[in-house]
Amino acid sequence: MNQVLQSNIFLVKEHVGIFKAANNFDIFDPETGEIVMKCREPNLGFFTKLLRFSDYKRMTPFDIQITSADGERIVRLQRGVSLLLSNVVVSDQDNNAIGYFKQKLFSIGGKFDVLNEREETLCELEGKWSGWDFRFNHAGQELAHVSKKWNGLGKELFTSSDNYMLELNPNMPHTDNTRKLIIAAVMCIDMVLKE
Repeated sequence: MNQVLQSNIFLVKEHVGIFKAANNFDIFDPETGEIVMKCREPNLGFFTKLLRFSDYKRMTPFDIQITSADGERIVRLQRGVSLLLSNVVVSDQDNNAIGYFKQKLFSIGGKFDVLNEREETLCELEGKWSGWDFRFNHAGQELAHVSKKWNGLGKELFTSSDNYMLELNPNMPHTDNTRKLIIAAVMCIDMVLKE
């Protein structure tokens, strides 16, 4: 497991852009201010780019790669065209599936299950309808919490840039793939639930 995943707090900053098709994020260690991971969408097709500027944006496929700051792949998220509900495959650095995200149909604030490679539920991501507050829960225990950080009026009104704070439960084992899946799920909150 990559050393960077041993931290329990991450600041996720979306790249600022007025007209941007790809979703690109930098993930920081909030204590040092250093970039510890990068999230990029390097293989965006021409038609997908066009559809990202339309009402069909939420339906477009994606292939997102999360790497360490030096470029070593940590996880990959892939989704095909999504007509009603999103199903996302999460793979490790060797392209082996380590889990899935399955969106739930009737949820007010946004909800999806985080599953392991055998499609067993590890936790559930649930948001509040009133704002940007998401929690990963399993059997009554909170595994992680994601909240939005205010960007300022200019960025909020005129760009599509968002910042998030991810706090992982420090009791979660550092070698558990659930850590990778939760970090990957933060990118899916933006792509699947909030676009």
